[in-house]
Amino acid sequence: MAIQYLALSTLVVLYSLMFIGGYISASGLGLTCPEWPQCPNGFMPSAEYFVEWTHRLVAASVGVLVISTMVASLINKNSDMKIKITSSLATALVITQITLGALVIDLKLHAVLVSVHLGIGIFLFSMVLLTTLFAFRIAKMPIKPKI
Repeated sequence: MAIQYLALSTLVVLYSLMFIGGYISASGLGLTCPEWPQCPNGFMPSAEYFVEWTHRLVAASVGVLVISTMVASLINKNSDMKIKITSSLATALVITQITLGALVIDLKLHAVLVSVHLGIGIFLFSMVLLTTLFAFRIAKMPIKPKI
């Protein structure tokens, strides 16, 4: 039962991350914190770095949630191959996203990398959405009696 709520939490936090990332991109705040992974004054931000730092903090949380969802799907005896594949793909994509995010900062918002970062983010969202749907499908499966 916990895998459903873990997957749903992952989906909600990922959507929040995409919302914050869109805000950062649209408002031109992409390089307010020009170093990665720390801002110029370390891990605790000052007011000028707060939005970008929040994006990075939520991204780290998404990474932990996506990996946790994959582990839960792999150890759940009732999960079928579809949820294992989508959660594993989501894990690979979230690692790719974190790497791309670092490259986007290091290369000073190179337009192609920003576009690829957005595209992979949408693909990641799709995999997490499918994982969530498959997780709730597991909950509706009848329990097989052990004889």
